[in-house]
Amino acid sequence: MSLLGTPPRRTAAVRPGTAPSDAASGSLRFEQVGRTFGTGPGAREVLRAVDLDLEAGEVVALLGPSGCGKSTLLRAAGGLDLPTSGRVLIGGSPVRPHDERCAVAFQEPRLLPWRTLRANVALGLPSGTDRRAGAAQVDELLERVGLADHAELRPREVSGGMAQRTSLARALARRPGVLLLDEPFGALDALTRMKMQDLLLAVHAGSPTTVLLVTHDVDEALQLADRVVVLGRSGDDPAATVTELVTVPGARPRDRGSVELAALRSRLLESLGVDAHRH
Repeated sequence: MSLLGTPPRRTAAVRPGTAPSDAASGSLRFEQVGRTFGTGPGAREVLRAVDLDLEAGEVVALLGPSGCGKSTLLRAAGGLDLPTSGRVLIGGSPVRPHDERCAVAFQEPRLLPWRTLRANVALGLPSGTDRRAGAAQVDELLERVGLADHAELRPREVSGGMAQRTSLARALARRPGVLLLDEPFGALDALTRMKMQDLLLAVHAGSPTTVLLVTHDVDEALQLADRVVVLGRSGDDPAATVTELVTVPGARPRDRGSVELAALRSRLLESLGVDAHRH
């Protein structure tokens, strides 16, 4: 495994008048995490001995071929699945089932079609939130993701990008210490995807939560992440583990045409078994 550099110091500025999440950004740690599905001769080992540390407020992108266990690892971080071996910790304490310290946004917005965008975002508020304070928080989030003028529309009345922005706002309504993103922009067209990436960076600058992002897009990983992790297998071994861990140079937002990033892009593509000269 190639380990380049240590987690960078947090440099993202917090905008005046905004505060980090109420649930203080938590460090995220995977200790020898393994996951096997099934038992006996038909058991299928997907992950083995995954060790990974995310600093509080860090953005880490997770790359790897389809079926290598990226989403499985992300689900373990949120308590949506339990590892077969090892453990996951947030802020030094073990992850609980459906851990309230985490929020998840998926590739599909998963909005309730009969509710307005405002009402969908409000679903993310923690249980027991004061009604007036919750309404103010929802309004703030809708403003932050550029949907204040569309709050009373329903999902069928908005574009895919607007639906995905609603999903992101709903996840942030929980004010999570850890934000888990499972290919959240994968279904969007290229231009909308870039706009969503910029939006995520702006939101993170205002509320620097810890982010674990699953993506198939190397360029997206290089634009958004402080570090990029590659999950991979060795030979015919069915179980994946961390095979590459690199620190991305330069402060965000980054120059998409950077020569330095182009070189790192080639290296990551090769780590994924892709001919970099053909992409």
